[in-house]
Formats: sequence, C-alpha cells, structure tokens
Amino acid sequence: MKILYVTSEAVPFCKTGGLADVAGSLPPALAEQGAEVAVILPLYARVRDRFGSQMKFECYDYVDLAWRHSYCGLFSMEKDGVTWYFLDNEQYFNRGTLYGQADDGERFAFFSRAVVRMLDRLKFWPEVVHCNDWQSALVPIYLKDDGVREDRFRSIKTVVTIHNVEYQGRYNPYVLGELFGLDAGWVKDGTMLMDGDVNLLKGAVLCADAVNAVSPTYANELKQPYFAHRMEGIMRQCSDKLSGVLNGIDMKLYDPRSDERILKNFSAEDMTGKDACKAELQRMVGLREEPHTPIVAMVSRLVSHKGLDLICEVLHDMMELPMQFVVLGTGDQRYEEFFHWAAQQYPGRMVVRLDYNEDLSMAIYAGADLFLMPSKSEPCGLSQMIAMRYGTLPIVRETGGLKDTVQPHDDYNGVGNGFSFTNYSSGDMLHVIREAVYLYKDYPDLFGNLRQRAMACDFSWARSAREYLRIYATITGQTWPIHTDTRRAAETPEEESAPVVETAPIEEAVSVEDPAPVEETAPAEEPAPVVEAVPAEEAAPIKEPAPAGETAPVEEAVPVEEAAPAEESAPVEEAAPAGGKPAKKARKTASKAAKAEKKTSAKKGTAGKKKSAE
Repeated sequence: MKILYVTSEAVPFCKTGGLADVAGSLPPALAEQGAEVAVILPLYARVRDRFGSQMKFECYDYVDLAWRHSYCGLFSMEKDGVTWYFLDNEQYFNRGTLYGQADDGERFAFFSRAVVRMLDRLKFWPEVVHCNDWQSALVPIYLKDDGVREDRFRSIKTVVTIHNVEYQGRYNPYVLGELFGLDAGWVKDGTMLMDGDVNLLKGAVLCADAVNAVSPTYANELKQPYFAHRMEGIMRQCSDKLSGVLNGIDMKLYDPRSDERILKNFSAEDMTGKDACKAELQRMVGLREEPHTPIVAMVSRLVSHKGLDLICEVLHDMMELPMQFVVLGTGDQRYEEFFHWAAQQYPGRMVVRLDYNEDLSMAIYAGADLFLMPSKSEPCGLSQMIAMRYGTLPIVRETGGLKDTVQPHDDYNGVGNGFSFTNYSSGDMLHVIREAVYLYKDYPDLFGNLRQRAMACDFSWARSAREYLRIYATITGQTWPIHTDTRRAAETPEEESAPVVETAPIEEAVSVEDPAPVEETAPAEEPAPVVEAVPAEEAAPIKEPAPAGETAPVEEAVPVEEAAPAEESAPVEEAAPAGGKPAKKARKTASKAAKAEKKTSAKKGTAGKKKSAE
C-alpha cells in the first residue's frame, strides 16, 4: 500500500504542538507494518538550516494558484524507512515562525496546491493521501477539483485527521477565487461555506473518503456542540466515515530504563532510580527535599481549555494537603500572573516556571509522583502517557484521549492506572487529588501496585499504525495483513497463520484496550471434551455412531437391530471429560455390556442348536 502523509510540521524537523509528534512517529510505524510511506511538508528556514546538508534536490516546477505562478522546489531525504519530501518556496516558508503570519491562508493554500501538482514527481503514485488539520485541508478539495478534468486523480483516496477542531481555517468567502483559486460553486453549494465564512476544514471533511479524530472518545465528542465548535452537524452528517484512533508515543524514546535525559534510570521492578530523580527535581526547582511528600506536577500550556480555572478556584485547598506542586508552561497572561503570585504564597512547597524547558520537563516526568491534567477538552493528550511511562500517576478529567488512556484505580479489584473525575468541577477535582495524595501517604503498597500497572501500559505507535492501515484498506477496498503482537500470538497461535483479515467499518471507534485491529468476530463454540477411544474389540456395535465429541457415556448396550438413531444421542454438554473418572466408568460399562451381549448371543446360539437337535 502506497501512502503519502501530508503535514505542516513533524519531528525532528520542526514542532509547535502534538501534530509534529504524530507526523514524526506514525509514518515510520506504518513503514514497519509493510506499507510504502512518504511524508511531505514545507521547507521552513529552520528545517533548511538544520537538515539542508542531508537533503537531495529532486526537481523544481511552477505551481499555479489563482493568478499566481510560483516556483516550487522539491527536496528529499530517507529516514526511518520513510521518504521525507520538502516543498521549497522562500516567499512563503522562509519565515521566523511556522504559523501566525498574516498570509497563512495563502501560504498553506500554496502548500496544498503544490502537494497535488507535484504528485507525479514523487517516487510513487499514492493510493492514499493522508492530510492533517486545516493547513492541508485543501488537498482533498483540490484532488476533487482536478479529478473532474484528469482521471488519474480519481484513483486517490483521502483521509483527514482532526487533531483539534477549534482550528478550522476560516476566511471571507469573497477570496475563494482570488486566494485559493477555486470556483464560486464550492461556496454556493455549501461544501465550503459555514456561518458565512469559507471553512477549509468543513470542505475537507465532506470531500475526504475517511475522517478520524485522535482518540475514540474525541470522535464521539465531535458530534456534540460543547466540543465541536459549531462543526457538530457536519460530524453527525459524516458519522459513517468518522472514527477515532488513539495517538501513541515513542516507547523507545520515553523509556525510564534507558533514557539518558534523566538523572538515574529505573524500571517497574526497581524504583530506586525514581527516588533519586525525585530528590534531584526538588533540588533543581527549589522545593523542600522531603522524600515522603508527593509531588503533584503540571507540564502544560496555560490556557483555559486545560482546566486551569478549576485549579485557580481550589489552589489554597490543594496546598493544605501534604503535597508539593510544580507547574511548567506558558500561555495566557492572567494564568501566568496567578501562578506567579501563588508560588510566592507557598515557598518551598510550590514552584512555577513560566517557560518551556525540555530538560526540566523530563525531570518532572521522572521525578514527580502525580501528574495533573484537569482539561476541559483534550483531543488525545500525550503528557499523561509519558507520565505513566515514568511511574508518575495521572489525575485527569474524563474527556477525549484522557478518558481512553486513564482507567481510575479500583483497590478492591486491583485494576486501574491512575485517577479521574467526570464533571468539570473544582470540588470533584479536589476530591480526587486528596484521594491520590492520601493513597500515596497511607497505602504505599497499593500506590506502588498502581504505579506498576501504569508503567506496563502499551502506548506504542504500532497499535495506532495497525488501526490506520485498517482505515486505508477499507477506503481502497484492499485487505491488509495484520501483524499480531507476540503476546496475542502466544495466546492464540492458530490466528497467526491467517494472512489477511476483513477490514472493519471505519466508524467503529478504536478502543485503547484493544491493541490489535482485527475485526471482532463471534467467538467459536467451545468444542466438547473428547472421550478416549474404546478399543475396537470392546466397542458397542452401534450402526450409526454419534459425531465426534458428542458421544454420551454408554450405560446399557443396545443390540444392533435395536440401535437408537444418531439424532437421539445425548446432548453435548453431558459428555464426560476426557481422561476423567466418568470416562473410565463409561469404558468399563461399555466393555461389560459388550461381553454380556456376546454371552447372551452365545447362549441363544446354543439353545437354538439344542432345539434343532431335538
């Protein structure tokens, strides 16, 4: 399967948010599953400065966008089994930042137009073009538009992933032709018109063959007005092609056993290294060095939808608990000012760093005990997965990917990997924080068991890649071999021999508990226990034996001429277990019955001879 992944950012080349993590990890995971994958993104100045020497110049062409006729260069490099393409135009991409420019609409319209027009310059013609967010939302639209005139574009299927529906790419409808080079019909028929604006994301959702969100719960939330930012009607309209696939993390990069970015390595079996990391974090940020006081941490953008209003309401109640609090991030001025003021009220117990520092963030993940994410909305979230890898238990609100990845602990049944609350309520959040803190203080064994379960969770990209391959196979009409993981194969080795499986419908949400994207089928009936075979010379002479596995224990031999029909045999559930005492008794009974029958037959024969003699 040939897949072209279109993105406006990707690690390690450039990053502003979670999209870059997905775009940098998912394509290599798809390649590991056997797909042929290429990624295409803009050649920003920062990418050229850092990776330019590793790139190969492929060709150049001119791209027409409305009245503009602009140069476009194509560069490439091979990395992690994937071909990475970069589209060059210094007018649009030689900027200090990736986004936030006054001409972002024109910049990414050029990018989308160039992706379509440069397809025949790539090393393969894609079967699937996978786009992400509004920056590449015009690609499915241009493919539909060009497909009216050129048949070759009609064979390409498109997928659109919504990472955050809040950003939709909205513009004045009067610039449709001037800015995007599209006919007014795209607005008049309603395909790209919403609330009086041209809406790029809406047009992509309607034109794409499949749409997915970055978690199953978020896919369902997109049909609700509270989460969908006025797109709920479109999402319900397209529910037959909407699905949710949970993002993953790089399990090798975020591995406490080998991560060189933390002070001391540790594992679920040996947590002494985490104690050292906790002490180092306390020294690094200026907290009191108290090894038995839990550290609650946040690494987040300081914006409203991260649930910071809840923290502002009950911060003083939180700090009355025997805990320490660390906050790392930047964002809205009102939140920065609040946290800066609050940290001064609790010296040695609360620390705030109003910036983003990769080294400090890793020290927090490795050294903290609890990780707070009370988000109002969270499409997927990666921080809670990273925290769990390092034994830092998440406290989350049940929304989006947080609900799909964090299972609340249940001491009675010994399940769960964190703490959660449902309502967007500061009181509910405070209750769960108090529960987590006192579980740490008063029940260290239970807290340790919970921590081990969290560290054992599998958030690898391999699972996500298999789910995306199911989607690709569904829209292209192909079947795709599903590589069963080792654990599952060990449990059901007979499944491993099957080379392909039928693809599941796109609308089926992906469950975080289900790692393998195999279509769920009805369980096979449990075969009845097999009774050990009776030797031929001892077997009862039944003319029509019952089917294998349905033989009931023989209590009384039936003569051949009076044998019961096969359909009257005893039901399956009454069969004796193989090798058990009832089976032995059955064999003895059958043997005695057979011998008795022989004696009876012999007596009858002797009697007959005597009568003949008389």
